[in-house]
Amino acid sequence: MALYNFNKSIDLFVRAAKKMPGGIYGHMSPALTVPGSFPYYAAGGKGSHYWDVDGNEFIDYICAYGPMVTGYNHPKVEEAVRNQRELGNCFNHPGEVMVELAEYITDLIPIADWVVFAKNGSDVTTWSLQVAREYTERPKVIMAKGTYHGAHAWCTPGHGGIIEEDRAHIDYFKFNDIESFYRVVEKNKGKIAAAILTPYNHPTFADQELPVDGWWSKVQKTCNEEGIVLILDDVRAGFRLDLRGSNEYFGFKPDMACYCKAIANGYPLSACVGNDKLKNAASKVFLTGSYWNSAEPMVAALANLKLMKETNAVAHMMDIGTRLGKGLSDLATSHGLRVKYSGPPTIPFLRFANEENFFRNQRFCTEVTRRGAFFHPSHNWFISAAHTDEDLEKTFKYADEAFAIVKKEFGS
Repeated sequence: MALYNFNKSIDLFVRAAKKMPGGIYGHMSPALTVPGSFPYYAAGGKGSHYWDVDGNEFIDYICAYGPMVTGYNHPKVEEAVRNQRELGNCFNHPGEVMVELAEYITDLIPIADWVVFAKNGSDVTTWSLQVAREYTERPKVIMAKGTYHGAHAWCTPGHGGIIEEDRAHIDYFKFNDIESFYRVVEKNKGKIAAAILTPYNHPTFADQELPVDGWWSKVQKTCNEEGIVLILDDVRAGFRLDLRGSNEYFGFKPDMACYCKAIANGYPLSACVGNDKLKNAASKVFLTGSYWNSAEPMVAALANLKLMKETNAVAHMMDIGTRLGKGLSDLATSHGLRVKYSGPPTIPFLRFANEENFFRNQRFCTEVTRRGAFFHPSHNWFISAAHTDEDLEKTFKYADEAFAIVKKEFGS
């Protein structure tokens, strides 16, 4: 088969680099895949597929880095947005849909007695820390080392523009190491406002790590005993493990939880929910933005969440992700290769088990992508409710050819 080329993407990037720092910045930078071997710019999408500016079509296993969950341009979501667009999007005041969405989310998520809305995951994770500090009147925040919680100065993985004071009150423990957690709590005893954690550990360039038995029960017990506000950063996993929140999947109850990505199927919206004891403190922490009450993303979220519930989307994604993992693992074995498939089925990651430098992974993902299925070599993947059996069949064909190339070039 003819392999894809990305000539127009590269030409556009050259133009972009002259006018924008880095050309494409942040997590979509070409530097995080394999420059020249992956698309840089998208042109359109439908269902589980999207097209780049060179006209290449991809089965998308990165799903816009998570937001696409019921499918690109889903008719029900887009109809709701079109209807709202005829009335308008951004006004002097929020629309009625804001109240409807707040009622729906607080009914959907058991721990949610209240909710606020913003635009990005980083908006609400940062705001949640302020709420915890207002409630506890304490300065410290503890988090798992290496975890991504957003782009604000207290948590960004970048280095530019960061000063020591930005993280003076942040301390770190190791995910799944309860003794490490206990030590950090004891070290900062009586000073910790919040512990913020993801439901499981999903680092870049590494295996995903599910919580070990007893991890969450011990973390929650300690937070309760020490008066620490437990915040769940469910931005990445929210609505893909359990529609009621990833804490329901793993069996614990945070005081607050932050959502974004899959909430509105690609429209810009984030949310933070919390329990009653924090509601007064939350009302005192300023939260606003000129576009944060826009109606279109909210009608998209309402339509999207209802659609996911009606179609049992999580179960479908779990099934597709499980079969994708088994199929890829079996294919790798048939070529005498060893791979590690980690994470929940709906948010998986694959790497080669006998390498640390990701050269095999980069080669494998490049070859699969150039044939028509987008696999990221260093970031976790995402499954959507739009993925089909036909998608899997084609993906396995591409992967079989890619594994053969890896075996030929690198051996077992």
